[in-house]
Amino acid sequence: MQYITGLLDHYGYIVLLVALVLELIAFPLPGELLMTYCGFLVNQQKLNWFFSITIASIGAIIGVTISYFIGNRLGVRFFKRYGHFIHLGPRGLEKTSVWFNKYGNRLLIISYFIPGVRHITGYFSGITEISYKKFALNSYIGAILWSTTFISLGKLLGTKWERYHRLITQYLIIGGLIISIVIVIIYLYKSHKQQIIEATVRILRKAMKTFNSFGKIKAAMLGVAVVFIAFFALLIGVIEDFLSNEFNQFDTIASYLMKIIFTENWRFLMSVFYYLTSLIALILVIVCTIVFIMIKGIDKFLEIRFAFFTILGGEALQTLLRLAFKRMGPFGVSFTENIKYTFPSEQSLMAIVAYGFVCFLILRHTKINWLRISAVVITIVICLFSGISVLFYQVQYPSDIYAGYVFGVLWLTLNIILLECYRILPKI
Repeated sequence: MQYITGLLDHYGYIVLLVALVLELIAFPLPGELLMTYCGFLVNQQKLNWFFSITIASIGAIIGVTISYFIGNRLGVRFFKRYGHFIHLGPRGLEKTSVWFNKYGNRLLIISYFIPGVRHITGYFSGITEISYKKFALNSYIGAILWSTTFISLGKLLGTKWERYHRLITQYLIIGGLIISIVIVIIYLYKSHKQQIIEATVRILRKAMKTFNSFGKIKAAMLGVAVVFIAFFALLIGVIEDFLSNEFNQFDTIASYLMKIIFTENWRFLMSVFYYLTSLIALILVIVCTIVFIMIKGIDKFLEIRFAFFTILGGEALQTLLRLAFKRMGPFGVSFTENIKYTFPSEQSLMAIVAYGFVCFLILRHTKINWLRISAVVITIVICLFSGISVLFYQVQYPSDIYAGYVFGVLWLTLNIILLECYRILPKI
């Protein structure tokens, strides 16, 4: 690596271009590390940020395109002749090609972030005869995102690029794998939708016959239950990491990135998002929720009770949790100074609970697509920046925010499940 970085110091963009071309053809070169170092040189004003991204993207595009045409010209014949030895003969290749043409091209965008995967996607795209237009659209966008991410990361980290690069890369790999799994799950659902629905109906009939008449609601509640189970498993990991002090690296990296990304220019916006989870804001949320329920609600009294229980219960829950875990904040007190413990974060937990419940009601009672989409987007933005705003003031740890999100989703999904169960109880 020192030899390559030395070449990059002397020859700059040419080395960056050639190295990424070779890596995407499957040569064992550390492309991510090289681009992060390139970002460091940008930070030192030895290279230009925009031109570095352009050159890196061109190199990745050339490399993956070469591998695509190699797979397209040579791979098809090879696999049709010898693929049956690895259970990928003509029929298997045809099925894989159909799947990859329909859904797999989306994986090309994130495949660059997964070591070992980005080296074969070009070949596999050619082998499975995915159309060049689909391949180019997704793969080239992925190349640009990949290059921009790591060069910008090196630029932001500056002199600390070598210290934090490996740890941040690990989180990016995990994120890429999670997104890939989600895409595969979506594909499996779409491909076997009828079988999944039939199996789900059979299970639900055995558990509760009254669910048979709740088509869309039944499917939605199943999804909420799956989210609850997933986050419950995640919660166990969060508690284990907290008890074993495994959050130190995560807190150090996330705090450093927040500090260099969100400068003083963000102060006004951060203050706005912070106060969206204040007591006054939460009272306004409850009032608006009640008004919405009175206009659109189905079981109005039941939904109003759950609105109070979910939001006020969330407030009580986060207080009890912080008293139970007793984790001191970075400066020994919380931002509001009413309690000195910060794990989990009050702001991220209450943002999920309050605004998430409002979003659920909108999705539940509104059929206007633009309103539903807007509700989801606005909720995500509020929840995300409510957590970031606390990090901006450096009064809580990133792991506090993360734990707040996990606990918040669990409390929210549990109340949604209970609400829908209580809704059908009179019909039993």
